[in-house]
Amino acid sequence: MYITVDKLHLLTLHVGYAQHLGDWNWKRVRSPFARLYYVTDGVAQIEMASGIYTLLPHRLYLIPAFTEHNCICNSVFKHYYIHIYEEMQGDSGGLEEYDFPVEVEAAAYDLDLFKRLCYINPFLKLPESNPDSYDNHQSLIGNIQLNQRRPFCDKLESCGILYILLSHFMKYATPKTEVKDSRIHQMLAYIRKNIHLRLDIDVLADKACMSKDHFIRVFKREMGETPNVYVTKKKMEKAELLLVTSDLSVKQVADSLGYEDYSYFNKLFKKNAGVTPQQYRMNHS
Repeated sequence: MYITVDKLHLLTLHVGYAQHLGDWNWKRVRSPFARLYYVTDGVAQIEMASGIYTLLPHRLYLIPAFTEHNCICNSVFKHYYIHIYEEMQGDSGGLEEYDFPVEVEAAAYDLDLFKRLCYINPFLKLPESNPDSYDNHQSLIGNIQLNQRRPFCDKLESCGILYILLSHFMKYATPKTEVKDSRIHQMLAYIRKNIHLRLDIDVLADKACMSKDHFIRVFKREMGETPNVYVTKKKMEKAELLLVTSDLSVKQVADSLGYEDYSYFNKLFKKNAGVTPQQYRMNHS
């Protein structure tokens, strides 16, 4: 599933400039939005499952949404930051469909773009750098509403700046999965569009005009994981987003994702996120 500009709906949740002196140290940060950094001075590190990355001046760094990471800093570190929230609409693909490089070289004009985004969005500056102060339900909902109320010209310019900055990463991005089988490609679109349904494997196989066993084999060959694992992962990511950005009860979240068995939903969520849905919401409240 390849994205097009008209189907990419991006919001600037936070943007600003931060200066630190060995105090940018946060553990197990995981958010429903992407982070984009431009370092102006000093050095810090980001630790992710894929490795440890050193953040250096005049470079751009991207941390995708739902990517757990640790921030490490023991000296001077000054940087611009942008937190990007993607509104998923229908079955269109989004940034989550691609693997992006963590680091790319900044263009000569990028610093001016960060400064301009800060200038037209002064109210989106973080109150402090501790993720607990902004990575929560109240802050996310408030900033999404702020975006919706802004003059269209400011929203258009902000979105344009995000497109330009992200284009540096898109140049080197690769689809997470090169799906060659058209039947599996169609089923991925069906899953995205119907993530609120139960999505029984028998039904998916039938829609793909394949036997159940053959469907599972082909899906795993194309995606590297079984249909059940893929569907569960996508449902749990959606659950995380709903727990943070909506007022739905945990049971309503489970119902909205096709889980009639509330205890089973809790078990799956804890296996995926490491905490129960209630604890996850409390951590982001």
